[in-house]
Amino acid sequence: MQFPLPLIEGRLVRRYKRFLADVELADGRLVTAHCANPGAMLGLNTEGSRVLLSPSTSPTRKLHFSWELVEADLPGGPQWVGINTARPNALVAEAFRARTIAPLLGYETLRPEVAYGKASRVDFLASGGGLPPCHVEVKNCHLMRTPGLAEFPDCKAARSARHMEELANVVAAGGRAMLIVVIQMTAKGFDVARDIDPAFDRGFRAARAAGVEAHAYRCTVGPDGVTIAEAVPILTPEGTGSARTSG
Repeated sequence: MQFPLPLIEGRLVRRYKRFLADVELADGRLVTAHCANPGAMLGLNTEGSRVLLSPSTSPTRKLHFSWELVEADLPGGPQWVGINTARPNALVAEAFRARTIAPLLGYETLRPEVAYGKASRVDFLASGGGLPPCHVEVKNCHLMRTPGLAEFPDCKAARSARHMEELANVVAAGGRAMLIVVIQMTAKGFDVARDIDPAFDRGFRAARAAGVEAHAYRCTVGPDGVTIAEAVPILTPEGTGSARTSG
């Protein structure tokens, strides 16, 4: 996914009210950008961090900029991290069209926002190709506390835990369901941040035990764009340190 317009560089002044961030641009202007991220953004909202904003061409939009990337000082060294949680669904759709998500090969269509479960909407419903329909839930990941290990979530995620239960219900009813974790940074593996949200950890482990598939993909992230790169291993739900290969 290439950004349609060149990103604007600045320095983070503060992130507040979850969805707002004040940024000082290179020319000295102070602007307020939309922060499309409801999480805690642990390690990503340090004052003075180098950030990149995407400009909007809409004359009616209240906030002219959206916060896209931050150069974060992560374990293992600094790197660009994508913080916009609105991007992963588009990244999965792009990778689906490019046929680079192995577990979805053979499907012909990927329909977004399909109602299912208890008043929920699944991110995608894959269908066609003579294959059974597959409910696909997408999660954004940008937490790293150990070099090379991406984790989710970075805060309490009750809604995400409910999604795990509903995906498990799909499998229990004879269907196919899948979780795709999009890691908007370079990582060598993925695991659940069970110390941050034990409830999501329980839901994740229960869903996998019920037959819900789980796959994690790291991204190539930079000022020009963000692209799903390759699958990385998912640690076993028990957190023993061994790895299970992601397809």
